[in-house]
Amino acid sequence: MTLHSMTGFARVTGNFDTFNWVWEMRAVNGKGLDLRLRLPNGFDRLEAPLRKIASKSLSRGNVQISLNLNWENQQTVPVVNQAALDQVTRSIEKIDAEINTTPSSAAQILALRGVMELSEPEIPDDILAGLDIQISQSFEKAVTELLSARKREGDALLAILSGHLGKVSGLTLKVESDPSRSPPAIRARLEAQLEKYDLSALDLDKDRMHQEAVILAAKADLREELDRLLAHVDAGHQLLKDKLPVGRKLEFLAQEFNREANTLCSKSNAVSVTELGLELKLVIDQFREQVLNVE
Repeated sequence: MTLHSMTGFARVTGNFDTFNWVWEMRAVNGKGLDLRLRLPNGFDRLEAPLRKIASKSLSRGNVQISLNLNWENQQTVPVVNQAALDQVTRSIEKIDAEINTTPSSAAQILALRGVMELSEPEIPDDILAGLDIQISQSFEKAVTELLSARKREGDALLAILSGHLGKVSGLTLKVESDPSRSPPAIRARLEAQLEKYDLSALDLDKDRMHQEAVILAAKADLREELDRLLAHVDAGHQLLKDKLPVGRKLEFLAQEFNREANTLCSKSNAVSVTELGLELKLVIDQFREQVLNVE
């Protein structure tokens, strides 16, 4: 059996030449697939191909992905921002023309914000090409690690969901075998209703009364609901064996479970069956909550 959770975490490190990096991925529940990549400045070119890689393996979930990159030999070089320097120089000349001021030293001018900037050296093209390849391959490893984490959580979910299906089946069979559903019990309840309203004093056609009793008994019969509940349990076990993502199908199945349980409770005319129906709804709600974690 294969089942994947939508939650998981992965962390993969890598290095190339004088670069080293860390990929981190965090995934949580989501209706669809929402990939949010945070890449260093200058590496936006990798976003589209990386999204394509992730989308091939992931179908649902909100996934936060970040790349922390470090260049060991990176040394910033101070350079003059010529445009800013020209603007400052013109401003100084304008002020000097209007009022007599002490000339500013070069050091004072260079200390002004924006005049001096730190420039990062460019990465050689051959190194950059190799770096892109290595980062992408490392990304694929991170996706694989995330899948493994989601699989581990999926194994735990599989056991929980199988247990819930077993409880639904057990409660359904309890309703099916409840003494209140036996023909003598149904007949006794109908007779009690007749006596309650003292209908014996009225001139009622016995055949008509029998027909009405049959109709009422049919309306209160739970056979169809019980059969559908057991059929849904079988469908659930089959979905848990599927190798493809089944989260959405399991969500729909939980809705069907709930619909049948509601109908069962509304048609119930015995306290014991109602209590079993409420217990059934509780288990179905627990099943639904866990299903929301399935990819």
